[in-house]
Amino acid sequence: MNPEANPTSRAIVVIGAASGAGAPDPSCGEGPVALRRSRAFHGSPLRHVEWDAILRVPRAQRDTPLHAVATLCARLADEVSGALRAGHFPLVVGGDHSCAIGTWSGVHHALAGKGPLGLIWIDAHMDSHTFATTPSGQIHGMPLACLLGHGDALLTSIEGPQAKLRPEHVCLIGVRSFEVGEAELLHRLGVRVFDMGEIRRRGLAEVFDEALAIVRRGTAGFGVSVDLDALDPGEEPGVGTPVPGGLRRDALADALSHLRGDPAFVAMEIVEYNPRRDRRHATAAAAGVLLDAITPRPA
Repeated sequence: MNPEANPTSRAIVVIGAASGAGAPDPSCGEGPVALRRSRAFHGSPLRHVEWDAILRVPRAQRDTPLHAVATLCARLADEVSGALRAGHFPLVVGGDHSCAIGTWSGVHHALAGKGPLGLIWIDAHMDSHTFATTPSGQIHGMPLACLLGHGDALLTSIEGPQAKLRPEHVCLIGVRSFEVGEAELLHRLGVRVFDMGEIRRRGLAEVFDEALAIVRRGTAGFGVSVDLDALDPGEEPGVGTPVPGGLRRDALADALSHLRGDPAFVAMEIVEYNPRRDRRHATAAAAGVLLDAITPRPA
């Protein structure tokens, strides 16, 4: 991949990660197929976006959630890395948020030798547990910790044993639900967390500008991971783990629109869409609005 290439020349390639193995309700695994079929999701110009593949966990690898997640993430990392090396912009659609282990391991692998990866994690939760701290045992609450090098070796060693992210190049936006163990890990590592209280005081636009400065500084490129539960479930209910008091769809879309045409913006994922909880396709439409915000316009 040429990180200096004009992003309008990079085809957006959508890779579905159809797995809910990391969550207590597996319905988010239906998200990629539901979104691919959704008219609400495929507004202009997204109707021109190419779906490359929808990955699933083979039945033989579904014996435990850990093995299912590790298998899917290894395949996803290969797909994402290959898309980047081909000069494309990978857009991963989940699936529960455990797929992020595969997405960003693949991006890290593609950037190897160029420099570190920056990541903005937009989520109602911290997703920074390990098996030693989790009260639920659910892997969708662990992906950020794994990418930072903390967690089960099956998950941290995808595309190599090294940590895929450095704490100084990561930040979280929209947090409003977490447990002590994961908060202590992020605090100890020095990861910047913009919770909803701070966003209400300062405004999302100002917070997003600071987040961009964090993920740009000293990196070879950055990505954005959007868990749809970052949005307010009163407006977008079709998510895996809803938490009241979230971001407004239009405010987040406006923030993301500033990334359009940025050569340092190398990949994105949008996860935790649960079609069984959606109402009148509101959340599918919101996902479309967010992806539309970063899609280059024809010259």
